[in-house]
Amino acid sequence: MEIYKKIDDFLSSDNWKQKIIVVYGPTASWKTWLSIEIAKYIKNAEIISTDSRQIFSWMDIGTWKVTDEEKQGVIHHMIDIITPDKNYSVWEFKVEAEKHISDIYSKWKIPILCWWTGLYIDSLIYDFDIPKVPADEKIRSKLEEEAEKYGEQFVYDKLVELDSEYAKELHPNNIRYVIRALEVKMITWKSKKDFREEKTLKYDTLFITPYNGDRDFLYNRINQRVGMMFDDWLIDEVRSLLKTYSKDYFWMRTIWYKEVIDYLEWNWLEYNWDKKLSLWEKEKLWIKLDKEETIELVKKHNRNYAKKQLTWFNKYEK
Repeated sequence: MEIYKKIDDFLSSDNWKQKIIVVYGPTASWKTWLSIEIAKYIKNAEIISTDSRQIFSWMDIGTWKVTDEEKQGVIHHMIDIITPDKNYSVWEFKVEAEKHISDIYSKWKIPILCWWTGLYIDSLIYDFDIPKVPADEKIRSKLEEEAEKYGEQFVYDKLVELDSEYAKELHPNNIRYVIRALEVKMITWKSKKDFREEKTLKYDTLFITPYNGDRDFLYNRINQRVGMMFDDWLIDEVRSLLKTYSKDYFWMRTIWYKEVIDYLEWNWLEYNWDKKLSLWEKEKLWIKLDKEETIELVKKHNRNYAKKQLTWFNKYEK
């Protein structure tokens, strides 16, 4: 296969930099399978997850988390490291993941970065500064209140107005990153892009993607995967999470979880919380969303997210 020839050529090439492999691509493009196949092929590799949600315990079905059986004995890092009620910045991810990279090199192995959070991948492979701007709780609280009151698009439009170029890299629903971008801009009057204008690869890097450009095939795969997630008890997973964690935590408002929470709230008979309802919640219950509509909504949001990912990953092709 052409992909294994690329790997052989990469491994045999001389370069003073340490080698690293990046398996990238949009959601549902078989990245997990490919990363494990590569690790098995070269025999001396370990995988580092660069997924911003697989770091959370108990969020398994909704993040399509790799199972122990699927790992086939290949060591994986940066999965199930914190609980969903915790915040975890890109800087924190970078610091922890780089420890694993150093440890992998010390064992004369090669790190493989896999999954789909482009910002997490970039934080590891490029030599640029991540803004160490402390959080401003006053600004953050105000923006969070606006997102709650007027919607996430309202806050995203603010970012478009202040920092249109960086806004292109974010999805309006990725409200945590949108708020952080606004926070950095309002404190420093610099775009987050300004902190990473100069990009130099830190490693001898091989970029590999399983995605062949067939958009129709990708969308069909996304639709199939979403159906499988609901068959695999995604709704029950969300119910279980809500017994311990607030629906207002950022990671509970991301794709797959947000839609299911809305479904559960709008279908009260299937949603068993022992609490009094506010007027706002009672008004929401007038809106009825059935399971099939929820599944179709998740499919649509996933396809839209895949488009954003393809835009981000275009730079790796170059």
